[in-house]
Amino acid sequence: MRRTVFSEDHEAFRETIRAFIEAEVVPVYDEWFAAGQAPRDFYYKLAELGVFGIRVDEEYGGAGIDSYKFEAVMYEETARAGVQFGGSGVHVLLGLPYIKMLASDEQKKRFLPKFVSGEEMWALAMTEPGTGSDLAGMKTTAKLSEDGTHYVLNGAKTFITGGVHADRVIVCARTDAPSAEDRRHGISLFAVDTKSEGYSVGRKLDKLGLKTSDTAELAFVDVKVPVEDLLGEENKGFYYLGHNLASERWGIAFGAYAQAKAAVRFAKEYVQDRTVFGKSVASFQNTKFELAACQAEVDAAEAVADRALEALDAGELTPAEAASAKLFCTEVAHRVIDRCLQLHGGYGFMNEYPIARLYADNRVNRIYGGTSEIMKSIIAKDMGL
Repeated sequence: MRRTVFSEDHEAFRETIRAFIEAEVVPVYDEWFAAGQAPRDFYYKLAELGVFGIRVDEEYGGAGIDSYKFEAVMYEETARAGVQFGGSGVHVLLGLPYIKMLASDEQKKRFLPKFVSGEEMWALAMTEPGTGSDLAGMKTTAKLSEDGTHYVLNGAKTFITGGVHADRVIVCARTDAPSAEDRRHGISLFAVDTKSEGYSVGRKLDKLGLKTSDTAELAFVDVKVPVEDLLGEENKGFYYLGHNLASERWGIAFGAYAQAKAAVRFAKEYVQDRTVFGKSVASFQNTKFELAACQAEVDAAEAVADRALEALDAGELTPAEAASAKLFCTEVAHRVIDRCLQLHGGYGFMNEYPIARLYADNRVNRIYGGTSEIMKSIIAKDMGL
């Protein structure tokens, strides 16, 4: 089916990204995989390529293009090559929307040039041990000092992607107790400098998949956060988080669709090369039927992902629509990647084959950014149920 979501500019960018991946990522990806993270200097290479500044205004060193379509191209190209760009995805997809929406002019002048250059990598710290998707249950606190010059941050976060290499972390913390009417009240957001005294990175978590992205536990013990680093208004953090979850969930949906598309490509190439009983695996009817069914599902997921992308660029993607796209695309990817791995037989279980890594990488898509069960709850509520 003919796609209309991308222009010639996007396709030219695709060629650039594909060449960059082949030159800078594929030759060293096994080393990253074994180390459990991409090296910090790789992010400077991404910055030089201009990928961090696409949606940043020109006055701060960016390209000033208000569109997620270039990021969509990167999702497709990294999946196609069976690689990841380390933990850099959260820098742009999660960090940038909060800076653009909440930062004052003074903060943008401080933060964005270093954001674009890769000098300061950003991460987002929401989840806490024991709370999971229940953000309103967070215990981390930020109390204003008596002289009003800084907040004192105490608490812990977990599952923080990009947490090892991050230079700035948007930390969600309680600045007031929840009210009887609204337990979501009292959460605020802070752009915390990771070099601050009392800030520490705990374990680099050993994950099932996404091996090249650094995911960590964070701890805060009497960390002094200048009042100038409060993002937005006090106690409105939950509203800000809800506002930006739509773009995060679109990113997960689009990434999952791209992984499913890549899985079909990997499986098709494998069954055409692999022979059993003197015949190519591709020649068996079951193989043809399995791949045909997978392709049909990928086509449907592509349409959903593209529609959500257009709505996001237009500023019209609702929370329920984002939840629906995430639920559908991640469930499709789960089914498709599993079937494509099956076509590889025993080799599909070996990490030297991209389908095995893709299988592990994909599993988290139905968990982070809100579980599939949470997505169903959001959709049901929007239906009036």
